Amino acid sequence: MISTHILDTTKGAPASDVTVVLEKKTDKGWQPVGIDKTNADGRIVYDCPKEKGVYRLTFHIEEYFKGEEHFFMNTPVVFQIKNTDRKYHVPLLLNPFGLSTYRGS
Repeated sequence: MISTHILDTTKGAPASDVTVVLEKKTDKGWQPVGIDKTNADGRIVYDCPKEKGVYRLTFHIEEYFKGEEHFFMNTPVVFQIKNTDRKYHVPLLLNPFGLSTYRGS
């Protein structure tokens, strides 16, 4: 139901081996749902229940840019799920000094 991918727009290639943590907001705070590393194509598909709520993906891009000059550190993206009948794809377009995200399909 929730997936992501990272495209390094400087290299024009997927960002592989990046840790991304998926969490869900509860009355007790953020609870882990899944943690994984992007594959060779820069993708992760989380095996998680189809539940409404507020979620956070934290992209550990600091590790990805280790040894390179960069501006952004580990980057959280917070989003909400209202319709559990659809898939939610949250991509990250990334370079050392900029990033962008959107709700994909």
